[in-house]
Amino acid sequence: MHWDLTDEAATVAAGQKFGTAVGDGAIVYLDGQLGAGKTTFCRGVLSAFGYSGAVKSPTYTLVEPYELKGITAYHFDLYRLGDPEELEYMGIRDYFTENAICLIEWPERGAGVLPLADIQVSIVQHGSGRRLTLVANTARGRQIVCDLSGRQH
Repeated sequence: MHWDLTDEAATVAAGQKFGTAVGDGAIVYLDGQLGAGKTTFCRGVLSAFGYSGAVKSPTYTLVEPYELKGITAYHFDLYRLGDPEELEYMGIRDYFTENAICLIEWPERGAGVLPLADIQVSIVQHGSGRRLTLVANTARGRQIVCDLSGRQH
């Protein structure tokens, strides 16, 4: 499934729509070059749960928690991660609970330690805008994609 995004507002709107479909939790990998719009998409996801504050990429802290309407979201940015084993030292497994939304930028840097993503979100340059592609990897991910596309489950 993919969406063509014309600008920042469209990226936020796509994140909001995605957040609504995610419901009570999912592991989401976010792929794309620097400046592709991964954090902007995360802002949209968080806004779907009523969050209206600033959303910055946690490049140096690795993770930023958000307490939202009955759920917790964790925004990870692994860009500066030196070794995936560093994630073990920060107790990474404690973040991946059934009812948490984990949004992970640069997931390839945590390979071998991170759990499988329910959904892989890819944002790439496409014409004068961007193309956002969703790939489901689990039953939960497939449910989210079905909800987004309006298809029967």
